[in-house]
Amino acid sequence: MGLYIKKSLSQWAVYLTQEPLPVLQSSLNKLAQLREDENALSALAVSRVVLGDPMLTAHVLRYLQQHRSRHQQQEIIEVEQAIMMLGMEAFYVKVLSGLSSVEEHLLNHPEALSHLLGVLDRVQRAAEYAREWAIRLNDRHYGEVYVAALLHDLAEAILWAFAPEPMMQIHDRQRQDKTLRSKEVQENVLGFPVRDLQRELVNRWRLPGLLVTLMEDERSNASRVRAVTLAINLARHSGNGWDDAALPDDYSDIGALLRMPVAEVRAMLVPKKVGTVP
Repeated sequence: MGLYIKKSLSQWAVYLTQEPLPVLQSSLNKLAQLREDENALSALAVSRVVLGDPMLTAHVLRYLQQHRSRHQQQEIIEVEQAIMMLGMEAFYVKVLSGLSSVEEHLLNHPEALSHLLGVLDRVQRAAEYAREWAIRLNDRHYGEVYVAALLHDLAEAILWAFAPEPMMQIHDRQRQDKTLRSKEVQENVLGFPVRDLQRELVNRWRLPGLLVTLMEDERSNASRVRAVTLAINLARHSGNGWDDAALPDDYSDIGALLRMPVAEVRAMLVPKKVGTVP
């Protein structure tokens, strides 16, 4: 990574449309191991690795959209289906070609790497919450909800990878003054809100329309979108500790979504302390 040069929103969008996304080194290792074991190699096994890595999931879906056949009528969101459509050989030779790891990408920025891994862990937890709630709501396509939560904060993760210096500035300012609004600090440092970059990327990458809809908090009246939004909120707030002041409101909102008493929601979500009697 060289010296950071400030880019406009459109410049970032163009750059990130052409640039391959770095992925977790553990994902590359697992995929290499699968390729060496014919008995274990399958679209399902590969998709599980991909879905464990938000950056890799975004890369696969972006590749599929960029190489979409004229005859392909249906938009693909399910990663296993995408891999089956591409074929195993094409996946390894073309989709994974030239990918680097986030660890390598941020070798000289260990603190930024720590924050990036924190974002990836947060959205992974959110995706698992969203999937569980979608299943409880009898949503047969709960995999779509999972992917939407997984990619909900994609632009934030990408900026940690490609713009570590300004992202550290934003983080430090908010840490020093907790009253600062994220949008205002981002506009001051980057020149635009991170959420605007997210919208620009999903449009330029031509991600499936349903996936884009599920990622839009503004449409949270729909139960599927609501599940994604609330899962993101819960993962973000609980990441500050299970005594975070915003969590009671989260429990209430989740209870309304799942038609469960707040006490049951809290019991379902809050980890039991080590040594307590269940």
